[in-house]
Amino acid sequence: MKVNIISKEQNPLLKRKEVTFSVDHAQNGGTPSRVEVGKQLASLLKTNPELVYIKNLKTKTGKMFAIGEANVYDSIKQAKFVEPEHIIARNAPPEKPEESQAPEEATEEEEED
Repeated sequence: MKVNIISKEQNPLLKRKEVTFSVDHAQNGGTPSRVEVGKQLASLLKTNPELVYIKNLKTKTGKMFAIGEANVYDSIKQAKFVEPEHIIARNAPPEKPEESQAPEEATEEEEED
């Protein structure tokens, strides 16, 4: 996956950079996740991945590249103040399912009886 920055504008009123970028994902196959793209974009911009919020990322049918827009904030506080909740939720890393040990232990005890 290769990320190229097409344009970058500073928005001092909202304390963020507005970035348009392209992603070549021929090696990966499908469109990469927002988290993966955010990490690559953060490394290009030399910032923390938690400050990068991907607004949209679209791949046209049959193409192996995507065009997207992102906002890179100066602080997490500013990002949570400005960005809509659904964009924040979409850019959150996926939660790992918690493995609960209690139900398994209960079934093992029942089997022993």
